[in-house]
Amino acid sequence: MTGDRNVNADVYETNNSSLLSGVSWSAIFAGAAGAFSLSLVLLTLGIGLGLTTLSPWDGKGVSPTGLGISALLWLAVTQIMASIVGGYLAGRLRVKWVKVHDDEVFFRDTAHGFIAWSIATLGAAFFFVMPLVAIVNNGAHAAATASGQALATGSVALASGTTATPSTLNYSIDSLFRVDPKTKPASATTDNGEVIRIFAADLITGTLPPEDKSYVAQVVAARTGTSQADAEQRVSNLFTNIVNAEMNIKQKAKETADAARKAAAHAALWTVIALFAGAFCASFAATFGGKLRDKIA
Repeated sequence: MTGDRNVNADVYETNNSSLLSGVSWSAIFAGAAGAFSLSLVLLTLGIGLGLTTLSPWDGKGVSPTGLGISALLWLAVTQIMASIVGGYLAGRLRVKWVKVHDDEVFFRDTAHGFIAWSIATLGAAFFFVMPLVAIVNNGAHAAATASGQALATGSVALASGTTATPSTLNYSIDSLFRVDPKTKPASATTDNGEVIRIFAADLITGTLPPEDKSYVAQVVAARTGTSQADAEQRVSNLFTNIVNAEMNIKQKAKETADAARKAAAHAALWTVIALFAGAFCASFAATFGGKLRDKIA
């Protein structure tokens, strides 16, 4: 079998070229640089196009689902285009191997394209992912610090008998004592603070013990002039409403977290598919570029 690159399959090359490495690192890094640069340009373009489709107004702009699908498709296009360019450069710029079998040349070209893709992908991951991880870590640290401070403040407030609790809870408790301004007591700080602490403790378990219910109702009845039965009904209704509101908030939080989990899983799977497509395109383009390189004397 003859040709520019062919030798007999049973004969091993014995000239000096057989002692040289089968890897042209300069060509590989050139291809990786080209793929990385093109990826940067295309991703920046994708971000710009994506921002133009967003709108703060209702009924305008692309939906979150549409934006996510478009982002994944653009990622796939970016991977394929950049990989083709990088693989072609890695194959076209390599040295010409003398007296090497076609199968070995094909393997080396494929490896050149794959390695160039790998280096470009690692560079892109470091360039794009590492800053994102740093931002997420900083945000998580700030949130944890704020949560710890809020928890400490709340614990001190409950222990000291102050009313430094969420304003919505204060408002709800104050609604228990709404009476005609002419008969309203001059000060309600002590009673409000005590009832807030009782509710805060009972909301942890989600139940209002009979003794707490009876005591709070007595306070409400004394303050508002209503009967004990009416006061107990008012206390029960308020506590039930607060518990239901907390359950709704928790349910919505779980639904949001589950939706985010599914979206992240789908994004990860499609990202892997796009990366595999990029690896294949880079390897194939390198073989094409290598064939063109070997046609040149």
